[in-house]
Amino acid sequence: MSTSEAQQEELEVLKSIYDGDEAFKQMSDSVFHYKYGEDGSQKSFIVEISWPSSYPEELPVINMELFYNKHVLPQVKEAIKSALLQQAGDLLGMSMTFSLFEWVKDNLDSFLSDQPETLVLPSVMKEEAVEDPLEKKERKEQLTKSQKRKIFDRFGATTDRPRGWNWVDIMKHLAQSGGQKIE
Repeated sequence: MSTSEAQQEELEVLKSIYDGDEAFKQMSDSVFHYKYGEDGSQKSFIVEISWPSSYPEELPVINMELFYNKHVLPQVKEAIKSALLQQAGDLLGMSMTFSLFEWVKDNLDSFLSDQPETLVLPSVMKEEAVEDPLEKKERKEQLTKSQKRKIFDRFGATTDRPRGWNWVDIMKHLAQSGGQKIE
């Protein structure tokens, strides 16, 4: 059986098995996503498996660098990816996409043991602020009400001005801006 025939057969099998499964998404004829965990949970992620042209004789491409996985720790992503590649090496030469997705489902708890329940980003930001005490933020000078009033009055805000004091002379403006001269 040629590789294209094997891929076509596996594609039909995947469609029939995952029909109605919300976690499975077929992105193209050779790219598939499977989502593990619940939406909004810190312990959820998506695995992407792509078939190269000579699949299943060649290992599939496993991608964990998806936008949805931005909350997953890098060491957890790497552990999942390397374990999947090792498992795929054992299944080389036969259809393995379904087997890989199910294998991750069976070992989900062991993969997510290092993934925290909550985000750790705020504490990392606090540590960075503590580590760099030399860099100080420059504060703006705070003015009192009387200082603000003096500045406001200095520019003539309370004086009466004649009507049209800030109007623009259109003819003068057009002459300065390089428009056509009007005669």
